[in-house]
Amino acid sequence: MTPPLSQRPRAGAAIGFALVGFFVAAALLGCFWTPHDPLKINILQRMKPPGTAFWLGTDEFGRDVLSRLIAGARNSLLIAVLTVAGAVAAGSLLGLVAGYARGWVDRLLMMLNDALLAFPGILLALGLLAVLGANKYGIVLALALAYLPSVARVVRGSVLSVRAREFVEASRILGNSEAYTAWRHVLPNCIAPLTVLATSMLGWVLLAEGALSFLGLGVPPPEATWGNMLSAARPFIGQAAWLAIFPGLCISLALLGVNLLGDALRDRLDPRMRA
Repeated sequence: MTPPLSQRPRAGAAIGFALVGFFVAAALLGCFWTPHDPLKINILQRMKPPGTAFWLGTDEFGRDVLSRLIAGARNSLLIAVLTVAGAVAAGSLLGLVAGYARGWVDRLLMMLNDALLAFPGILLALGLLAVLGANKYGIVLALALAYLPSVARVVRGSVLSVRAREFVEASRILGNSEAYTAWRHVLPNCIAPLTVLATSMLGWVLLAEGALSFLGLGVPPPEATWGNMLSAARPFIGQAAWLAIFPGLCISLALLGVNLLGDALRDRLDPRMRA
């Protein structure tokens, strides 16, 4: 029997929350414990298929794939969270100032924002990484700058619709400064669309990190991320398909969980979707 329409979003939210929770738990576990040392090389155990000794097999250097996936969850999710936090913080400030100040300040900031927005995100990240070098924090900075313009646009649009509301005018009449009014009364009303955007950006960053690693500009080995594990598996797909299947499955399931969770948040926070 087909479930009612009202129950389908709840099922999607539950699945998304379960998937995201699983990977977050794996990342936290990877900070303290893994079944084997994810960096230890053992040539005698190289290319072992999944079995009782190594549940997900070993790679070309004899390292346990499961241990590296757990360590990769920690690194990949850390990169995603730091990138989204940086993009949201900087983009919110830019959008808030542009939308609230209006006039020449708005035009100048949006001109700079549009210049960044003109570049495809992955190309901008590639150019910045060519200058900064391939490392974890270089990826965070490059991707945060690449996704900052989208945040600034969303926040500016929300600010423009809120700044003319009665409670903002009342705050000015009470003698509050413009900075206090913008921070205390305008920015909190931008949280709903910003939360949905930030959730979606987590998925975008996971995919972008995998793409950069696939192109050789991700976190350098031997440190593990899902992206560089997938990149390292390319020469061995014919003889050891599990090296590509398991990192790709982790990326796919993480993206599915984040997207389902983002859809549920949109349905919850957007008044137009509640009906």
